[in-house]
Amino acid sequence: MNEGSQTASLLLLLLPLLLIGFMLYSARKRQRTMAEFSASLEVGEEIYMTSGIRGRITELDDEHARLEVAPGTVLTIDRRAIGMKVDSTASSAESEPTDEGRD
Repeated sequence: MNEGSQTASLLLLLLPLLLIGFMLYSARKRQRTMAEFSASLEVGEEIYMTSGIRGRITELDDEHARLEVAPGTVLTIDRRAIGMKVDSTASSAESEPTDEGRD
């Protein structure tokens, strides 16, 4: 074997290993971020589910959460279905009526 083919063989071995290593690193980082997010959830916070449903957390346990999505309507969901918290400034702007467009 000459030196060029040895280098090519080494690259063919190392590139897939680097790709697999990067994929594992990314997955662990994402898993850690989601675990931190889930641990930061508290009763009373408004959240969006991954399906787009918005609600306020009324109860939390290790695996499930109960959301009030409308007055008197409570859903029991898996905690992993919670996608993000509602920005408090955006929620207050939505709930305050404005006089725009009124004559």
